[in-house]
Amino acid sequence: MCKSPLHPFLVALPKCEHHMHLEGSLSPNLLFSLAKRNGIGLPDPKHDPAFASPDALLDRYARFTSLDDFLYYYFVGMNVLLHAQDFEALAWDYFARAHTEGVVHAEVFFDPQAHTGRGVKYDDVLDGFLKACQRAETEFGMTTRLILCFLRHLPVTEAAATFGHAKGDLMSGRLAGIGLDSSEKGFPPSPWKMIYDQAKDSNIKRTAHAGEEGPVEYIREALEVLDIQRIDHGIRLAEDDDLMQEVARREIMVTLCPLSNVSLQCVKAVAELPIRKFLDQGVPFSINSDDPAYFGGYILGNYCAVQEAFSLTLSEWEDIGKMAIKGSWCEESRKSAMLSKLISVVETHG
Repeated sequence: MCKSPLHPFLVALPKCEHHMHLEGSLSPNLLFSLAKRNGIGLPDPKHDPAFASPDALLDRYARFTSLDDFLYYYFVGMNVLLHAQDFEALAWDYFARAHTEGVVHAEVFFDPQAHTGRGVKYDDVLDGFLKACQRAETEFGMTTRLILCFLRHLPVTEAAATFGHAKGDLMSGRLAGIGLDSSEKGFPPSPWKMIYDQAKDSNIKRTAHAGEEGPVEYIREALEVLDIQRIDHGIRLAEDDDLMQEVARREIMVTLCPLSNVSLQCVKAVAELPIRKFLDQGVPFSINSDDPAYFGGYILGNYCAVQEAFSLTLSEWEDIGKMAIKGSWCEESRKSAMLSKLISVVETHG
């Protein structure tokens, strides 16, 4: 953790997480445990030594060379998730850890196509995750939201079928919105326009990964063609001043994931991220953990990495906290309660 004098403040700061893939919180220990419980064979360590033990797998996670390199292990790991209780255990593992790091509101992604394509029932996936959400709200007072993501490396027709199946849950509020993730290079956002148009017509909230490994043009395309209300990753936004000004003017939040960007070699160091530029230009953003089991840091680790790189002031962190609260997909009453808690922490540490 960081050695900054502000570290106690960062620990106490009430945090909103907007960019965290539940499947990306599958720790090696839980992965091996579920594989054993469900009788799932993992890759032979003779062919991939990473699967010799949980420690060996964790060590391999520290050496990703690209987004696609990470996604190989990400999708292999998913194979151990079969039953509703597995998905509940996965989500609960994340919520329990997030609670210890000050998360009070969590909007988390999940990839139903990655499970239904393996023969797992959609209802088992959702029911397991929702049970963990309800438990987090009951035991921690943490508000939670589930965001259904489409996998952009799979055919759009499969995404459309998934959207049709889940539309009732999206309309009822069991799901908070839709997103678009997985491999970005070579998969521009436009093909998903029909799905996003239908979502907009039904007042369903919309976000998409854009400008992580892909070019800044993908961000513009996602905004103009998909009419997204939030930008996930979005680090390439800083390359287009006009677009950056538009995002600031429209108050569209960018969900940054610092440690992930370094792990996947999108940047060489956290200090290269456009955090200072976003602050100066009024671009709303939040700081998130993305796939914390794979990238060596949950949300507090990301906050600390940002502090070490930019030496932000308490006032700037207060602004980041306020932006995260304002950009959350929850009721105004919940935002007011979180804001009051934030102000109290600032006054205590100010």
